[in-house]
Amino acid sequence: MNAWSTFTHFGNSTVMLSVAVIITIWLMTGSAWRMAFWWCVLFGAGLLIVLATKIAFVGWGIGIRDLDFTGISGHAMRATAVMPVMLYLMLQNTRRPLLVAGVLLGLLFGVLIGISRLVVNVHSISEVVAGCLLGGIISIVFLLIAAPLPKPAIRWWYIGLSLIVMLGASRAEPVPSQRWVRDVSLYLAGHDRPYIRATWKMAPVLRKAPIDADV
Repeated sequence: MNAWSTFTHFGNSTVMLSVAVIITIWLMTGSAWRMAFWWCVLFGAGLLIVLATKIAFVGWGIGIRDLDFTGISGHAMRATAVMPVMLYLMLQNTRRPLLVAGVLLGLLFGVLIGISRLVVNVHSISEVVAGCLLGGIISIVFLLIAAPLPKPAIRWWYIGLSLIVMLGASRAEPVPSQRWVRDVSLYLAGHDRPYIRATWKMAPVLRKAPIDADV
């Protein structure tokens, strides 16, 4: 359990957003402006979709009870979107089999982050699957867009420095993103208390209880 708890930390906002910014810097310094634009659009859209599902649940209790779905896993989405792109850019000048292997390794990393969210009992299977699918779509669409475009010039010292930043971010205190989501959700919904999974899942049972008692 401790190993999974440590590993899951690599998918948090502090780490993955840092890597996403690094990717943007790589592309911009390499004069790959179209790639940078599409990366920001695709990854930004992914973040907004995850945020929207979380706000919908915390503020209004909107989810899918049959699937135990209360919002897309941000950890799974971020890792599956970011790591394949990072490894693709790092390996862009290598042979195609190695390049493909790098992208697949990035996707596997994202899936393992998703599994770690299940092990630490933070998300349901449906939430993790949704996160991996969304992140995978983002990274694959970006790679399809990037494939015919001129390759950005990425120096090896950029990569070394970026890896140091990534490891440093993994040791930093996570940003309180869940608290921010809760505060924004309550403000928008005008409620004093957030919806939480345990009571939300019990709601249908509670509504049926008086009827069952009378039978």
